[in-house]
Amino acid sequence: MSRRGFLKLMLTVCLAAFATFSSAMAASAMGGSQPPLNEAAPAFTLSTNTGDGTVSLADYKGKWVVVYFYPKDFTSSCTLEARRFQQDLPKYNDRNTQILGISADSVDSHAEFCDSEGLKFPLLADTDGSVSKRYGSWMGIVALRHTYVIDPEGILRATFTGVNPAIHSTEVLAKLDELQANA
Repeated sequence: MSRRGFLKLMLTVCLAAFATFSSAMAASAMGGSQPPLNEAAPAFTLSTNTGDGTVSLADYKGKWVVVYFYPKDFTSSCTLEARRFQQDLPKYNDRNTQILGISADSVDSHAEFCDSEGLKFPLLADTDGSVSKRYGSWMGIVALRHTYVIDPEGILRATFTGVNPAIHSTEVLAKLDELQANA
């Protein structure tokens, strides 16, 4: 087989593999199946560096909750996203909304990240990815950048995948305004 023939064969195999994997992932979205809208959000309790050491979704009954999953503390995009949520925290407070960040990082990493960035909302340690998996936001060893808006009754009302960290907080605030106006 000539070199050109071999390269064509390899390209064909790669394209076929990509097509197979991408169609399988499209069915459930990257990271797994998303929890259904307008149903109870998956419950969780995770360790955190704030308060009594754990946070449960049930702790926020009666409040809107924004749960955002992100890959890693101290990376540029994750830092930008966290800074934007912190910058807009008074706007979330005005909307009776709690921000919760979740990644596979440890409680100690979260504590350092909160201290270095001045974050005043909890970051939760999903070190085994179990919660990220239930939200369809797990990619092997890290959480994907997905966000979920949960109403005061614990019902999932909005999902964001394909998040742009630079504008995401603004998008979430706009969606909260829309959801609260229709509630």
